[in-house]
Amino acid sequence: MEADTIFVACAAGFGGDRFDASGPLIDHLSTCSGPRYLIFETLAERTLAIAQNQMLRGDGPGYSEFLERYLEPVLADCQKAGIKIVTNLGAANVAGAGTRARQLADELGLRDFKIALVEGDDLLSVTSEEAISEMATMEGNLIERPLVGANVYLGARPIAEALRLGADLVITGRCTDAALTLGPVVHEFEVSDEDMHMLAAGTLAGHLLECGPQVTGAYYADPPYKNVPDLANVGYPVGEIGRDGDVVITKPCGTGGLVSEGTVKEQILYEMHDPANYLTPDVTLDVSQVNVAQTGPDRVRLRGAAGKPPPATLKATVSMDAGFLGEAEMSYAGPNARARAELAIEILRRRFQRLAITCPVRFDILGVSSIFDDDRGTLRAGEAGAGDGDFRVRVAARSDDKDELERVALEVYSLWVTGPAGGAGFRKQLSSKVKTASVLVDPALPDVSVRLV
Repeated sequence: MEADTIFVACAAGFGGDRFDASGPLIDHLSTCSGPRYLIFETLAERTLAIAQNQMLRGDGPGYSEFLERYLEPVLADCQKAGIKIVTNLGAANVAGAGTRARQLADELGLRDFKIALVEGDDLLSVTSEEAISEMATMEGNLIERPLVGANVYLGARPIAEALRLGADLVITGRCTDAALTLGPVVHEFEVSDEDMHMLAAGTLAGHLLECGPQVTGAYYADPPYKNVPDLANVGYPVGEIGRDGDVVITKPCGTGGLVSEGTVKEQILYEMHDPANYLTPDVTLDVSQVNVAQTGPDRVRLRGAAGKPPPATLKATVSMDAGFLGEAEMSYAGPNARARAELAIEILRRRFQRLAITCPVRFDILGVSSIFDDDRGTLRAGEAGAGDGDFRVRVAARSDDKDELERVALEVYSLWVTGPAGGAGFRKQLSSKVKTASVLVDPALPDVSVRLV
């Protein structure tokens, strides 16, 4: 019998999200009647770029470093309950992720567990670095540094195809976040390319689920104006998508957080530049006429998602090697600490001039100016404030030369004895960095493939 409703639960909203969210979701899904899916959305733009850079430098596997922590605890329970898993844990190495997932399944004795891979988002496998470097970017900047990778956002169709192969687990690389939910919708309801209503409903559901507990109150919380109970035990979201296009957002009973009209409306507008034209590879989503209604405790229904044909091009993220970022910090606390922190920065500026440090260097005083300041320290220079307190000096520099960054950090380190009184809590860190840009490509360019491991 054809199902009227499918159930999709999101157990991760980014790579490194909580690892214990799956248990309550699996328990909840096990009580639902209809097709059930567990998704892990772990692939931000920079997450993929970092994975590519790590693989290029030999510092990582290319797939998500959290793959085992997310999948190993749930594979057996999901297979037993008939819950399928869809995830973009594949990052820059979908094949490697499939191999590791196969090993995990075998170690758990799940010999008949089927794993499908969606590959083909890597543009460097179908075109040259030179051709990509000549593309116009949406940001207007030039692609002028060595490429680490270039990945196109795939839609939901390949995921649906993987599910048609009988996969218990589908692993993708770069796809739209909403595709992790829309893929199951397309598969279960056999949604055609012309069914804009269902494509819109599935995309809306995916957009609401993709960031995990943001829609269940976590990012909504702002006490005392918006109070959300028990966020330490926040429940992750479950979407119920009906064949009629209705979407319900809820969460497991007994978990913290909140599903309300407010939490849902905030997440609808999250990262949406035009509510009437939210562009995806599957559909142009229009949420301007969506009705949001509370239908029960922690249950919100959405109706009225509309769709138009998708854009003629696909968006791709181009990742470039940006050298290294060096950071060093020192704290000053107590009476007159603000003045001592300012003096530390003055000393460092003069020392860097003497040492002929040529790379860009930024100075922040955390707690005074950092997030809203610019690289020149404009806000701090013109801002008055309390002189007593707890202030932390942060120095950050970018360079292709590790030795230059090490000299910067050591100058901060020397403030133990060469700087103002009372410096403490020194730390430093060196990390490889990437820059990203966006380009538009022909949908025929990616060579997409779907296969079982």
